[in-house]
Amino acid sequence: MNGKVIISVVSLILVVGVAIGVVVTVHKNGEDPEIQVQQRSVQIVCQNAEDKKLCHDTLKSVSGIDCADPKAYIAAAVKATTDSVIKAFNMSDRLTTEYGSKDNGIKMALDDCKDLLEFAMDSLEMSTNLVRDNNIQGVHSQSPDIRNWLSAVISYQQSCMEGFDDAKDGEKKIKQQFQIESLDRIQKITGVALDIVSGLSNILEQFSMKLDLKPASRRLLAEDIDEEGFPSWFSGSDRKLLAGMRGKGWRSRVVPNVVVAKDGSGQFKTIKDAIASYPSGNKGRYVIYVKAGVYDEYITVPKNAANIFMYGDGPQRTIVTGKKCFANGVKTMQTATFANTAPGFIAKAMTFENTAGPDGHQAVALRNQGDMSAFIGCHILGYQDTLYVQTNRQFYRNCVISGTIDFIFGTSPTLIQKSVIIARKPNMNQFNTVTADGTSEKNMATGIVIQDCLIVPEAELFPVRFQIKSYLGRPWKAYSKTVVMESTIGDFLHPDGWVTWTGETFENTCYYAEYANTGPGADVSKRIKWKGYHSNISKAEATQFTAAQFLKAGPKSGAEWLHALRVPHYLGFKA
Repeated sequence: MNGKVIISVVSLILVVGVAIGVVVTVHKNGEDPEIQVQQRSVQIVCQNAEDKKLCHDTLKSVSGIDCADPKAYIAAAVKATTDSVIKAFNMSDRLTTEYGSKDNGIKMALDDCKDLLEFAMDSLEMSTNLVRDNNIQGVHSQSPDIRNWLSAVISYQQSCMEGFDDAKDGEKKIKQQFQIESLDRIQKITGVALDIVSGLSNILEQFSMKLDLKPASRRLLAEDIDEEGFPSWFSGSDRKLLAGMRGKGWRSRVVPNVVVAKDGSGQFKTIKDAIASYPSGNKGRYVIYVKAGVYDEYITVPKNAANIFMYGDGPQRTIVTGKKCFANGVKTMQTATFANTAPGFIAKAMTFENTAGPDGHQAVALRNQGDMSAFIGCHILGYQDTLYVQTNRQFYRNCVISGTIDFIFGTSPTLIQKSVIIARKPNMNQFNTVTADGTSEKNMATGIVIQDCLIVPEAELFPVRFQIKSYLGRPWKAYSKTVVMESTIGDFLHPDGWVTWTGETFENTCYYAEYANTGPGADVSKRIKWKGYHSNISKAEATQFTAAQFLKAGPKSGAEWLHALRVPHYLGFKA
């Protein structure tokens, strides 16, 4: 998309109805009452901001009758974030023109950046529209959505920066220039917006807003969920389709829109072609059945192909495979065998793998950035960087996920439940880390939660499990957040449990926690002694990491979008 086009579109999007030019009466002592109101309001709105000066500077544009309206300050923060993304997009365009033809590595990184910044614009457009189209009560009740979208903006910004190889002088130089002139601004200004939205309940109380600020979970009424367990906003056809996913013989009860079969017995021979058949303007689920076979292809589900349900003949029989890797000069994001960028995507009974092996270094099997997406009964297999949970709300259930270094990584709200997580044998000079979360701002609605899982070594690792160190995770960014709860952990785990990121000191600001785990590797007596590590947290604290709280969407209680998946105890604890 051309940079000028984006500016034009955003100019139209960001009309938030701010009244300007209000006549103000000046008191006899010379004090301007509008200025006084504005200063008091900004003080309240910015009280919890990490960077108070930047927050004040960002909100000084609010004037007139809007000085006493908290919604106007949220709109101003979102607009400032949007402006910073537009600037970065235009700069990526300029840098591509200047350097893209000289260095292929720089060109690939900048091309990825432009795509990622467009996704960031999509998240900001949704945030802008939500603020514009709702009163302050509506904005407050949908704050989980805004927090998710703003967190996604930072994730996209981080992914852009990670695409440059610091080991190559040319790419490192462009990255530094890009960071200093625009990318760092995105994270800082989005952080301000997140601080405001995260503290909205307290802000509204101080604005004396008479609102129902009780937790959404207390407002879950019978009419929100029907007798079948679905939320009211699911269509009848969606309920019928997803209810049919239960029990044996469920495939016979699902009617696909298209069938993929390598032997020609379906409409398509490749998954890529089946996805390309997605009709423009499609409403409801688009169902793709992928028959048994090994599909050696690289696939991206485009963002406009919302609500695809893709299922196979079982993870042992329907396999999507690839072997792109960083060692062969491919950027990490582009090594993915299967990438989903669309909201509402559901996959069931399939395998997604990257066979590059430990020598390939970063080699993604599945990259997912689709909001409210789910993978049920799937195998996600690789070595380093197997599962890239890039951004937005994600749910994994009854899956098998294997790898070596940082094999579940990204910057999103991700819950992995009742799955088998397998540490594989790396090269002898390597180590294993199950997770690497990229939360970089205090109030980002992101983190990785592993609940009711089995965490074990593969057979090849077992004989050398005490020679090769394995950990639950390491803090990739300043506020990395990972919780392991109600899981069984094998004896292969190093007693420290967690390890630092080389060259960084995030152990005081990260949030790593364990709750009600069992197995020989669950002994926390010898765990690391970090300020950011919390052993055996209380059930009350662990509750915030159950699906009902951690994957909130909209004004209702928790992850009601998961009700349609029809799996037991997914909203709370296992017992």
